[in-house]
Amino acid sequence: MASTITFGPRRATSVAIDKGEGHLSPEATTHYERFDLFYRSLCAVLFNYVPTSGHPGGSISSGRIVAGLLFGALDYDLGDPERDDNDLVSYAAGHKAMGLYAMWALRNEVARLAAPELLPTDPRRQLRLEDLLGFRRNPVQDTPLFRAKGAKALDGHPTPTVPFLRLATGASGVGVAASVGLALGARDLFGAAAPRIHMIEGEGGMTPGRVVEAMAAASAGGLDNCVLHVDWNQASIDSNRVCRDGDAPGDYVQWDPRELAWLHDWNVIDVADGFDVQQVHAAQAAALALANGQPTAVVYRTEKGWRYGVSGRASHGAGHKFCSPEFYAALAPLFDGTGIELPRVAAADGPVAIEAAFWSTLEAFRTLLGREEAMLATLGGGLRAARQRLDASARTPRAGAPAIDRLHAAVAAAPIYPPEELALQPGGSSTLRAELGKVLGWVNRQSGGAVLAAAADLLGSTSVDKIGDGFAPGFWHAATNPDSRTLALGGICEDAMVGIQTGVSAFGHHVGVASSYGAFLAPLGHIATRLHCIGGQAKRDMIPGAPYRPMVMVCAHAGLKTGEDGPTHADPQALQLLQENFAPGTALTLTPWDPQELWPLVTAALAARPALIAPFVTRPNEAVLDREALGLAPASAARQGVYRLRAATGAHDTTVVLQGSGVAYAFVQEALPKLLAEGIDVDVYYVASAELFDLLPAAEREAIFPAARAEEAIGITGFTMPTLYRWVTSAEGRAASLHPFRAGKYPGSGQAEVVLRQAGLDGASQFAAIRDYVRARVAG
Repeated sequence: MASTITFGPRRATSVAIDKGEGHLSPEATTHYERFDLFYRSLCAVLFNYVPTSGHPGGSISSGRIVAGLLFGALDYDLGDPERDDNDLVSYAAGHKAMGLYAMWALRNEVARLAAPELLPTDPRRQLRLEDLLGFRRNPVQDTPLFRAKGAKALDGHPTPTVPFLRLATGASGVGVAASVGLALGARDLFGAAAPRIHMIEGEGGMTPGRVVEAMAAASAGGLDNCVLHVDWNQASIDSNRVCRDGDAPGDYVQWDPRELAWLHDWNVIDVADGFDVQQVHAAQAAALALANGQPTAVVYRTEKGWRYGVSGRASHGAGHKFCSPEFYAALAPLFDGTGIELPRVAAADGPVAIEAAFWSTLEAFRTLLGREEAMLATLGGGLRAARQRLDASARTPRAGAPAIDRLHAAVAAAPIYPPEELALQPGGSSTLRAELGKVLGWVNRQSGGAVLAAAADLLGSTSVDKIGDGFAPGFWHAATNPDSRTLALGGICEDAMVGIQTGVSAFGHHVGVASSYGAFLAPLGHIATRLHCIGGQAKRDMIPGAPYRPMVMVCAHAGLKTGEDGPTHADPQALQLLQENFAPGTALTLTPWDPQELWPLVTAALAARPALIAPFVTRPNEAVLDREALGLAPASAARQGVYRLRAATGAHDTTVVLQGSGVAYAFVQEALPKLLAEGIDVDVYYVASAELFDLLPAAEREAIFPAARAEEAIGITGFTMPTLYRWVTSAEGRAASLHPFRAGKYPGSGQAEVVLRQAGLDGASQFAAIRDYVRARVAG
């Protein structure tokens, strides 16, 4: 006999907003509606004058939502975008960048005209009407007005060149994950008084899996300062029916945004009409009033491209033709009857004339705004009230909050040799992953907990649980376990985990650590970490000299030594995805071979302060060798990135370059004794971090590893052959070099030494390859 399923209770609550009369005065309602006409019209202008590039539809449909936040709901100081206690709007929906820029520029104009004392004195901390000349332009743009007006180059998707933005967004789902990370960083620093992070997204942007993972993490962690504003317009690039809507099935998913949020135990506020200003403001006030410890989703029913003349999916990345009658018709509701004549220009007139018409149109907006005294008074008053509320709230870091400055000071002053509790004794054994966890744990204790660690259900397996030693046990929860340093970010969720940790780091008071098998984490985390690096670079463009904010992506169980798990997990390819694959200075990969190298490498990497640090650490126990007795360089030499591991005792027969723990141990313990017995004397270099090496001055790099060495070298790597190309430059050396795919196939499963032997990377194979190479050089 069938019975009914009883589902478990929700901690969250739901609210339906189908009217909002009385929340705003009739006059204020009129002013917000008038402002939205300016905003929609400016979106049309931006699309037209790029020319015809951008996403007008979703920008237009989200306008009233964002205006309600900026002028009514947020507590923030327009004059100081870097204040940590500011509430923030985060455009998870990066394709709405056009709307972001239009809204920010109009807000700036409102302040300039009605509350000038609020504006920052530094124009880099403003987004002015003049900056719109840089929409989707490159910094090398050379048109005259772009240069004369000092316009910012505004990227096609948002980056922190824009004030109040902490993140680069736009890649599917990363914006939600990273914004959840911002909320987490703020909640951990400030406690219950944390600033709110308001995310802007659409239902289509909620379909990526990493969004579901991030929503689960936010709910499990009690991120009550996290508010998701969903512009539910049912239109994506290919569909006008993204979600199920009532009885009508969706083309892509069979939930609607309210159901998805409710499933994940988020508060849900349903706004029947996202264009009704009263409903929008009532919903946002209701969101601020909730105090049940759960994140909140406010879902607004809208129409993509509302009143633009192109709607639905047709307006997602498209709009009216350049300076067409339809474009001018879209501007008519704002400009008709004003006596302002808009310029006319044709594509054939060229970029200088088009730019002049663009600026003339923007000046028309400035002129018209100046006539709107009543509207300006309302909105300017909203900006003043936002700062007054922020100052009155007196948000300060919670008792026992971490101190990122202490972390940076500790690594900057870190000695060459590790503290006693981390010292390793020759003759013992440890794992690379354990020593990494211990070093990060030491750093964490110095900072009072500025390192927040997460793993894809692999905390102990990858040893990042050691980062939380000395802090509260269990998983972090905003209300019930705030002193833990271990995060549960959705479970086996590498995608969202990395995205969230980039946001944690981007907030500026933590180092987020994400850990999993390197085979999975390097590819799945690549997108979020790349955006994190782009965001850090953009922040430097706005604030010259601003440091990057590091996050650590632990590529654990790296390489062939994870052999029992087979080729699906023991991946040689992961390093190639990251090493030297980011803009210089933004990312560091670490490839230690000996547990003793983790202290110098990790402290040097953190002291360098890149946006991304990616250590590759193996799973098995490794012998702690007496390096001095073996004639090997001290572990501290790893700080150079590349170092001479062993110097030939006389004239060297060749140069050997190693990278990877498995091949280095096989060389030192097996191949080297055989070579010496054969009378072959070699100089040996180890690549511990290609990027740390690149931070050295050119003369020092040449002194450490002369170009002549690369011309004569044979390489042996536990990673892919391209990771050797820089260190082995001759055709003969490359042909003789050893790597896991030399046999033309993925190695199979088995104990580490067996897999190394199958791949031709064991000591005996290394000896034979080096011997044959030396003989060929002598004969040649």
